[in-house]
Formats: sequence, structure tokens, C-alpha cells
Amino acid sequence: MFAKHTVYKHDNYNMLIVEVQGKTLVVREISEQWGETCHKFLSRPELMNWAEKRFLPEDFPDGEEGLRAAMEKLKSI
Repeated sequence: MFAKHTVYKHDNYNMLIVEVQGKTLVVREISEQWGETCHKFLSRPELMNWAEKRFLPEDFPDGEEGLRAAMEKLKSI
């Protein structure tokens, strides 16, 4: 069984889930616009680098606060 972490869930169609599969981090990004996108990372720094480039405050309903909360959750995985 893999550890599954929900980083954010705005509704049933917009969410980010991280599965820890041994040393591999599998990120499932689900959006109503693009469907499901899967990313695999071999390290936490690689995951954080991707997240810092990928997300903007405008991507979250509560802006800067939502982005900060999502990044903190990613760091804690």
C-alpha cells in the first residue's frame, strides 16, 4: 500500500494528490480543463522545484495563502 497525500482539493475536478511509492513520488494533478496528468519524481527537491515553477497564486481560490498552504503540505511529504 502506498502513502497517499491530498495537497489540495478545490472540488471534485481540481486537486493535487501525491503518492509515495518507495523512493518515487507520483503526483496526480487533476483539473477540469486538462483531465489527469501524472508526474514522477525521484526526490523531494525535484518535486519542490517543479511545484515552485508550476503554481502561481492565481491558481488557487484563496490566492497567495492557498499557494503557501499547498507548498507547505508538499514540503511535509
